[in-house]
Amino acid sequence: MSKKILTAFILTFLLAFPFFTRAVCPICTIAVGAGVGLCRYLGIDDTISGTWIGGLIISLIAWTIDWLNKKNIRFLFRKILVAIFYYAIIIIPLYKMNIMGHPQNKLWGMDKLLVGIIVGSAIFILSILFNDFLKKKNQGKVYFPFQRVIIPILFLIIASYIMSLIC
Repeated sequence: MSKKILTAFILTFLLAFPFFTRAVCPICTIAVGAGVGLCRYLGIDDTISGTWIGGLIISLIAWTIDWLNKKNIRFLFRKILVAIFYYAIIIIPLYKMNIMGHPQNKLWGMDKLLVGIIVGSAIFILSILFNDFLKKKNQGKVYFPFQRVIIPILFLIIASYIMSLIC
């Protein structure tokens, strides 16, 4: 039991500090911030870029949980902690870089980027559930090549279009 607690502590410690090289690091977070800046420069609304960031976050959470499962790394509240970690390393720097939180950049009383992240996260989860439904309906097989990739992208494109009409 103490080995699992030690492993969980070490993993949490490693994930909490940015000076270790990881697949998702502070540089990646800065890249997301730069991507939002580029979207702003190109005139793309924050709700739309936030939609894609939300989808990316859910994808990263799923990849990490799958990786932890494959490595048989288990600890209390694993899924919740992974989710909190990824949202924190994206959202907190965006606030600190003053990309989020501007009083004139609001939709429905919330920051537009945050609204987009929430919508994108929900849409990406729905796309995963829809893909799983389609596979289950087809005896565990996909209907077309790259279905697992195409469905989430299609859902995010549709959500982006709807968000462009709202904003």
